[in-house]
Order: sequence, then C-alpha cells, then structure tokens
Amino acid sequence: MGYEFDFSAVWDAWRTLLNGTLVALYYTGISSALALVLGIVVMVMRRSEVWLARFSAQVFIEVIRNTPFLVQLFFIFFGLPAVGLKFSVSAAAITALTINTAAYIAEVLRGGIDGLPKGQIEAGKALGLNRRQIFFDIVLKPSVRSVYPGLCSQFVLLLLTSSVVASISAPELTYSAQMIEAESFRSFEVYFVVTGIYLALSVCLSSLLRLFGRIYFSYPIK
Repeated sequence: MGYEFDFSAVWDAWRTLLNGTLVALYYTGISSALALVLGIVVMVMRRSEVWLARFSAQVFIEVIRNTPFLVQLFFIFFGLPAVGLKFSVSAAAITALTINTAAYIAEVLRGGIDGLPKGQIEAGKALGLNRRQIFFDIVLKPSVRSVYPGLCSQFVLLLLTSSVVASISAPELTYSAQMIEAESFRSFEVYFVVTGIYLALSVCLSSLLRLFGRIYFSYPIK
C-alpha cells in the first residue's frame, strides 16, 4: 500500500473545523426548537375537527415525508426565488431543516396522543382544568413522555442531516471539510476526522437529551 497518511493538513485547519462545527450546532439548535413548535402546530391541525386544517396538515406531512430532503432544500433555495421568496444560505438551511423535521415530529406526537387513555381528557375536565391546562398538562406532556425516545432520534437525525446543507455552500462542518479537502487533497484524513466529530456530537447530544428526559419526566407513571 503506497498511500502515506498525513493528518497535518487537518490539524492546521482546526479553526475551520471548529467554526464549521459551531455552525452545525447552531443550525441544529435553531431548527430543533422551530421544528418542535411547528410539529406541535401541525399535529394539532392533523387532529382538528376542521376539515380544511386536517387536510392541510395531512398534505404537508405526506409531501415532506415522501420527498428527498435535498430536493426540498434546493426548492427553497433555488426554486422559491422565482416567485419572489429569496432566502440567504443560512435561512434556507434552517427553513429546510425545520420543515423536514417538523413533519416527522408531528407524526411522532400524534402517535403519542393516540396512545393516551381516552378518559384522561374527561378526567381533566372533571377537575375543572381549562383548555390550555388540559392540552399542555393532560395531553401534550404525557404524550411527549411516551414518545420521547423517538423525538430524541429525530433531533439527532437533524444534526446529521444538517451535513446536506453543504450542497448550497452553507458554512457548516461538511462544507468546511470540503474546503480543507480541496486545498490539501487529503480526503481520507479529512473525512476520517469529520466522521469522528459527527459521531462525538451525536453521542453527546443523545446523552444530553436522555439526561433532560430523566430530569423533566421524573414523575411516576400512574
């Protein structure tokens, strides 16, 4: 084997990799928060008694879940400017990640709510709770608890999916790796290190989410 490994080009560009990592975490954090809010809204619409709201949510979910994320990203960044909606690189990346993840979160939450005991809402009404209290305390929080591992998986998947936004030159970790590889021609070394970074980020994020779940959902199940 004639190839000689040389990681010096990667170590010399550690600031570029660090900046790319921070941008990837920024995209993940913002998109996760927005996707959770949008996912809850879509889930409520999906379960609404209003036909138009229910139909709109179902169409949104089916379209997003049955088309490639890369196509969605290109449509937002390259397609929408044709109708006057122009996004910056970062805005397009965050928008695409948010919309894509929200569709999956909406279905995960809907599954959690469908699994709740049917008398739980009636019990809340009998206790004199208002609609907001019933939704957040009786419906949403227990359903989130039941599907929390699935939600965690979606957030970790969002972190990994953020690498795709390098295709529109979003300055995250994968794009930084491409720039380093183009200058150094050290493909193996660059992507070996980047693979390790993504692995470490995924493990850390999963651990933090599990810790949060143990703290926030520490009340006993009745």
